[in-house]
Amino acid sequence: MRFCRVLARVASPKRAKGRVAGFLAPACLSAFQVFVVAASLGAQEVGSLDKESFGGGSVIAVKLHAGSVGESPTAVVVTLLHGTIPIGQRETSSGTAEFVVSQLGEYAVVASAHGYLEEQKDVSVVNGRTQVDVYLRPANPANGVTRVPGQAVLTPKAKQTLDQGIRALKENRLPEAEKYLGAVLRLAPANPDVLYMQGLLCLKQRNWQQAKAVLEKAAQLNPKSARTFAALGMAQCDAGEYDAAIPWLEKSLQLDAANTWQTRCALAKSYYHAQRFAEALTQSEQALAQSGGEAPEIALLVAQSQTAEGRYEQAAQTLRDFVRDHPDRTEAATAKRWLDQLAANGKVRPASKERATTQ
Repeated sequence: MRFCRVLARVASPKRAKGRVAGFLAPACLSAFQVFVVAASLGAQEVGSLDKESFGGGSVIAVKLHAGSVGESPTAVVVTLLHGTIPIGQRETSSGTAEFVVSQLGEYAVVASAHGYLEEQKDVSVVNGRTQVDVYLRPANPANGVTRVPGQAVLTPKAKQTLDQGIRALKENRLPEAEKYLGAVLRLAPANPDVLYMQGLLCLKQRNWQQAKAVLEKAAQLNPKSARTFAALGMAQCDAGEYDAAIPWLEKSLQLDAANTWQTRCALAKSYYHAQRFAEALTQSEQALAQSGGEAPEIALLVAQSQTAEGRYEQAAQTLRDFVRDHPDRTEAATAKRWLDQLAANGKVRPASKERATTQ
């Protein structure tokens, strides 16, 4: 079973209706630059409550309080540490989180929730069940911004582990990337950076609907992440959901005006299919210039937008330049065919007549 269908906790996966044909599909997906915080596996086993019932482990029960005594917070992420190594994480809205450990000894729990200060408390496990009460204090907005729940306790060793997964993802070694991401997701299932990477993996696997579900949750957890909105828009663009892709891609550019050419490429493609041709032309021209020659095929989208705007001579010149500069690319045949169509429809002069008038 594919990885995204197993690990996603956001929504039930739906099979994409079909692959979107087009010369720009590879370009809009090809070069995600992923810079995420990482997590790693600890050696200490954290099991299920079933094990405690048969004497196979000890339970650490974390009771959460906020505000006045007895009040339970919502959307709290609780991380269990053994020494300095994170060995488990629970996300709870019930005010209680429980872990099963296979060894007695010293542990620590870290609780984080939006709007509250992060709290850490040590706990000694000496018998079958140990309860620890953690009181969350409201954060003072004037003193800074609180962390998004789930981002806590990601160690340098963990970052190294996830960096290996990033390299595997960029090099298209997907099974290896799945392994590293699986380790991080077990520790930080609500971390927006980890969810972002999961979304990228789903995009690589062409699982558009699953990528959309995961990235939507990442965007909710971190609404200031331009790259998450860009990836979400690309997922919907590649699924053929162009109208839905546009707001996400526009939001990404609002957050980071110097965004990647891939974002502008996907936005231009979405604008074009939504028949917003003037905007498609602007974005495609900017994407082509910003790509620095990395994706010359964007010129065909420029020509399409120019044609839709009635700028036939400009479109023809764009296509001629592409054929001249990139005669060996597969898209050159498409560009020649479009030139012939423009001439056959009387929109531009045939190339033979143009040469005759210049002699």
